[in-house]
Amino acid sequence: MDGVDHYSSIRAIGTAFRSGATSPTKLTAAVLERITALNPGLRAYLTVTGELAMAQAEAAEAELASGRDRGPLHGVPIALKDLAWTKGVPTSAGMAIHREFVPDEDATLAARLATAGAVLLGKLHMTEGATLEHHPELPEPVNPWRPDLWTGVSSSGSGAATAAGLCYASLGSDTGGSIRFPSASNGLTGVKPTWGRVSRFGICDLAPSFDTVGPMARSAADCAAFLSAIAGFDAKDMTSLRAPVPDYVGLIDGVSGLKGVKIGVDWDYIGAGVTPEVLAATERAAKCFADLGAEIVEIAFPDPTPMFAHLLDAIEAELAHVHLPTYPSQANRYGPALRDGLERGRNASALAVALGTIERDKFKGRLREVFSGVDAVLMAVLKQGTPTWDEVRAQVSDDMIGFMRFTALFNAAGSPTVTAPCGFTADGRPIGFQLVGPHLSEAKLLAAVNAYQQATDFHLQRPFA
Repeated sequence: MDGVDHYSSIRAIGTAFRSGATSPTKLTAAVLERITALNPGLRAYLTVTGELAMAQAEAAEAELASGRDRGPLHGVPIALKDLAWTKGVPTSAGMAIHREFVPDEDATLAARLATAGAVLLGKLHMTEGATLEHHPELPEPVNPWRPDLWTGVSSSGSGAATAAGLCYASLGSDTGGSIRFPSASNGLTGVKPTWGRVSRFGICDLAPSFDTVGPMARSAADCAAFLSAIAGFDAKDMTSLRAPVPDYVGLIDGVSGLKGVKIGVDWDYIGAGVTPEVLAATERAAKCFADLGAEIVEIAFPDPTPMFAHLLDAIEAELAHVHLPTYPSQANRYGPALRDGLERGRNASALAVALGTIERDKFKGRLREVFSGVDAVLMAVLKQGTPTWDEVRAQVSDDMIGFMRFTALFNAAGSPTVTAPCGFTADGRPIGFQLVGPHLSEAKLLAAVNAYQQATDFHLQRPFA
């Protein structure tokens, strides 16, 4: 493809388009061909929108030739998790019950990506209702690093497709870890934005007061380009924030060192929950940040145990409310895992939900105090390198909230995080870390992770050619 391939960066693609080295139509056709070859084995896409993608690529090519430049995503092939409404394209949210649902309008973020000139390759597989398991009629995607490994959920197709070079960036959603789990499990970079930073209009909810949507890509720079296109207030979603949207791409470009940046770490909190290999990889990431000029500050991370005691009650009560139009009236069309969660949500006591809300607010306050002394907090994502499906199911069955020890607390607090790869276990399982910041600090987090990625090559590792 004349200087770019299926793993090229968004910036390299843009340079190739504008120099004439390749074109949106050539690139889109090549990626569609790769999807045809690899998707049957990976099961990352539920719907491939080939005709639409080629039409959008032709339009982008004509605009660029005429001098109209919509920015870094112009002509770049991307994909959406199948919970974002797309006009005229099925949007199932991973649910058999919604397989035939075809929206008559776009989700706000889908419309914004179209305005940015992005090319939509299709809709990506996901767990049923964005929870922890896929519907039995829709077999789970395959992790391109190793078939027995978990893809991460709920943005499972987003993780597999982006890691395998079946798109250049994708949309994920995150209620308790669903951008961070697949990013860490597939060697990707992902942004869970501040709650309200990206509109959720036209997004199928799981638990609205915890839900966020954001980019998954192969680098912080690529995530910055995607986030710049979708962030911002939306009158159709009055929980979205009116805060100005910074130029994420421009803000990370000039940052190579991290002098003056304070990164907090609680090694006791991390060490109590992870394997030695994950701890060592996280320590290496901290050292790299220090070598870049950041000050690593030992902190006392606030104890989330009181909040965790009732957090699942609050999440599942919201889940039950979301599904009232179809559950329990059509319970037979739901998979067993989602049915179990809905039943727990329907039976959660008002007292437990209230306690969850109260403890959530207390935790938010304690976390704000942490950020009064540091710019970001370094945190693990998973207790081990990417687990197998069997290992995940055993852990979740034993202690679901414990499994989300490093992730769900930041949904509860509404905090932004950037997840990035930081190594592999001895048997080849990807490992990732999170950098977490105060509300609306995505630009600073992306700049720090981008600097880290200029000094390391973990984000350049690929599962296959």
